[in-house]
Amino acid sequence: MSDKSKDKDAKGKGGKGKLMLILVAVGMLAIGGGGVFALVATGVIGGSHANEPKERGPQLVRKGEEDPYMPKTKEGEGEGTAMEVEGEGGDEYRTAYYTFTEDFTSNLKDSDALIQTSLACSTRRDGRVLMWLKKHELAIRSHLLQILADTPEDDVYTMQGKDKLQKRMTAAINQVLIQKEGFGGVDAVYFRTFIIQ
Repeated sequence: MSDKSKDKDAKGKGGKGKLMLILVAVGMLAIGGGGVFALVATGVIGGSHANEPKERGPQLVRKGEEDPYMPKTKEGEGEGTAMEVEGEGGDEYRTAYYTFTEDFTSNLKDSDALIQTSLACSTRRDGRVLMWLKKHELAIRSHLLQILADTPEDDVYTMQGKDKLQKRMTAAINQVLIQKEGFGGVDAVYFRTFIIQ
């Protein structure tokens, strides 16, 4: 055999080997890609939007939706008042309010002045937040009194100081609820009365 024919045989075998290797690689990619597609489609990997877990804790309640957790009013309460109607504009979620049963009275920080205030707070979450506020009012009251006692007198005379105090109180209420129930849910604190003596 001549050297030329040996080179042709070697090149022919090498060409067939490379072609076979390319075909095997393409086949493996196709099988692997199909497997990955099947796993994604069934939600085994990558998550499935249909099976997304619901948000934990009290849910936001849209205007007009039924709130299965809303505390029921006592018999006789609400009689003679107009039915509650939600407006079509504004916030898309309904707001529920909780009014603390007693006023808060405290000394102010580094001052002889006293503050007396009555408070309410709001939530856009379901009625569980309202139930928890009532259940843990004593712990919340204690925490809010600490915040009032740590507030400088100068802060209670300015709008910025009052805003800051409201935000601190909102955070304090949520902190107590998270500690006790694992979820906050209070959006804001409101002053119903605010007296400095």
